[in-house]
Amino acid sequence: MEAAEEMLVEVHEEPSIETDKLSYEIFSILESKFLFGYDDDKLWVPKPSLVSAAAADADADAAAAAAATAAAVKTQRGKVCVLCIDGGGGGGMRGVIPGKALSQLEQALKAKSGDPDARIADYFDVVAGTGVGGVFAAMLFSTRDGARPAFRADDTWRFLAEHGKRLFRARSSSSSTSGLLKRALRRRKRGPLGAATEAMDAAMKSAFGERLTLRDTLKPVLIPCYDLKSAAPFVFSRADALESESYDFRLWEVCRATWAEPGRFEPAEVRSVDRSTTCVAVDGGLAMSNPAVAAITHVLHNKNEFPFVRGVEDLLVLSLGGGGGGGGGGGGAAATDTRRLRQWGPKEWARPVARIAADSAASSSTTPSRSRSVNAAAPTTSEFRLLVRAQ
Repeated sequence: MEAAEEMLVEVHEEPSIETDKLSYEIFSILESKFLFGYDDDKLWVPKPSLVSAAAADADADAAAAAAATAAAVKTQRGKVCVLCIDGGGGGGMRGVIPGKALSQLEQALKAKSGDPDARIADYFDVVAGTGVGGVFAAMLFSTRDGARPAFRADDTWRFLAEHGKRLFRARSSSSSTSGLLKRALRRRKRGPLGAATEAMDAAMKSAFGERLTLRDTLKPVLIPCYDLKSAAPFVFSRADALESESYDFRLWEVCRATWAEPGRFEPAEVRSVDRSTTCVAVDGGLAMSNPAVAAITHVLHNKNEFPFVRGVEDLLVLSLGGGGGGGGGGGGAAATDTRRLRQWGPKEWARPVARIAADSAASSSTTPSRSRSVNAAAPTTSEFRLLVRAQ
């Protein structure tokens, strides 16, 4: 495990055979205990061959087939499937591991269903993610055509491998006078985290563009961050976005916000599409290291999208984690202006991070009754937590 961790953190190239072996072993557990641990093949209903009237066009046939398949699977399955992906403590290239597990999962779905175009979004009803897990969630459930996911599961870890060097190794190795001068000027202009933040912005825009918003997702999506303005968690939600433009945000900014790990990236200033709602965000993993609670609560209290859910016994939860706690944040920094925050490095963020983590733990223990009811009923929930810890 140590070898795998070192390889992921230090080398920002395509993961080696060791990583593939590790993710395969992890997925073997997933396959036996969560995905295929049933006594029949009712979960895997083949795509029905429709014999519709000749007057129906091809698009109508395809839509009817998809609806029939989804209805059949839901009837056989009888549960709402929830996918949760947390970023894991320490951040960095460790996110490659849940990304590889997601890739293995999608390949298994294709093989088991016999559908070469099967995607993870076809088999899960809700997704939630924090940190890099929030980025993966947005990738898997976003759409450019309103019909199919914009990304494959294999694109998640490849995205991290491709951009990792610029995100986590942004410092120049040049020791020349001109190199030192350029770095000094950049540092003065953007602060010590400016280069990594610029790389983050560029990576998010290259993946999602500047037009896709929370409304451009196929199913319910929940991506938390921590808002320094209100000193409280803020959850980007597709359901809220569909109700009002005041809560519809651009996907690249949503991902930038949930992955704004203090000490590594600058806080993210995000605005809703109509610019009426603002947020100064840092890593969502601080306030919600495991987003499963947010996802479960959303399903249980959203009768518009899930009218037939009676309780946690109707949920099937798969939770993927990279190990450890949340990344970083800014407790006590709510009253600090954003320009000053940009000048903070890891040392300045240390105490605020501790305060946010403590406040989040305290608030979780004094959560309103509806969340306590979720926790009390948790033993009856079908949940599988797949967590990789650093040794």
